[in-house]
Amino acid sequence: MLFTPLQVGALTLPNRFVLAPLTRTRAGLEHLPNELMAEYYAQRASGGLLITECTMVTEGTSAFVAEPGVYSEAQIAGWKKTTDALHAKGGRIFMQIWHAGRAAHPDINGGARTVSSSALASDGEIHTPASKVPHAVPHALSVEEIKDIVAAFAQGAKNAIAAGFDGVEVHGANGYLIDQFLRDGCNQRTDAYGGSLENRARFLFEVLTAVSEAIGSDRVGVRLSPLNSYNSMIDSDPVGLTAYLAEKLNDFKLAYLHMMRADVFGVQKADVMTVARRNYKGMLIGNMGYNADEAAKAIQDGKLDAVAFGTAYIANPDLPERVNTGAALSTPDSSTYYTPGAKGYTDYPTM
Repeated sequence: MLFTPLQVGALTLPNRFVLAPLTRTRAGLEHLPNELMAEYYAQRASGGLLITECTMVTEGTSAFVAEPGVYSEAQIAGWKKTTDALHAKGGRIFMQIWHAGRAAHPDINGGARTVSSSALASDGEIHTPASKVPHAVPHALSVEEIKDIVAAFAQGAKNAIAAGFDGVEVHGANGYLIDQFLRDGCNQRTDAYGGSLENRARFLFEVLTAVSEAIGSDRVGVRLSPLNSYNSMIDSDPVGLTAYLAEKLNDFKLAYLHMMRADVFGVQKADVMTVARRNYKGMLIGNMGYNADEAAKAIQDGKLDAVAFGTAYIANPDLPERVNTGAALSTPDSSTYYTPGAKGYTDYPTM
């Protein structure tokens, strides 16, 4: 089942392998996509759909020091190297557009203040170029500031299309800005963007509306992680949140819904995938810990339409070919996930 074609929005995928969005921090302090990144994505062109690492829609929102952006002409030109290389090999690629919210820090962003749904800092510390420091207490966004960020997402989507991408994935997961509105463990607002499910989802839906109007909803996906406690996130009712979002997302006619099925730290446990499948009528992509056999069975049983692979794709640029032939998979070197240069990035061999 992993090798059957699939219509996803405006694209026909030749197989059901999806490259999950993976932060790799190879864009340098200028947040500028480059030739090395183009090589990395082009190596994985045989996947049905590739999704890039999280990409900033506006400056001053870095959380990883060396992640890419898509808010300048230079970045658009830099990303064109990736899309040209990928399309030359017959691939398809979406850009994941993103705002870090309270996961960013002034020390990484030239003093720019950190923002979120509420003035509540993440637990723990963040790596900056100088040292590890506590997360900053964010500024709670005003309604006008929220509108500006919605517009930034729409412009980021336009810029992604200008850079040659086939579409965009709106990052609503993993404790970043949109997720900071969605989950009640972070969102303490009492205005139209806080409290009820309807209010907490308002920002996400405004972003999806603006992005869809900018580039067409059939070129827009969204990623959600209702269980993931990464970035100090939690929700009092993740199953209810999943059901509400999945049902309402039907109205947007998106290319797909991309769901993380678990919590990386195991804090919250629930079956959100069955709930998503029951309520969402469009294409559903599952992610987190699937091997090829489990992925194929989930697709065969109608539980999913495609599966996004993360660490397996890091070490196996020809993952579909290896699975198809039963070849052994290489093991990724986690020490090079976020280091600069080609080592552990573009030097994994094909079969």
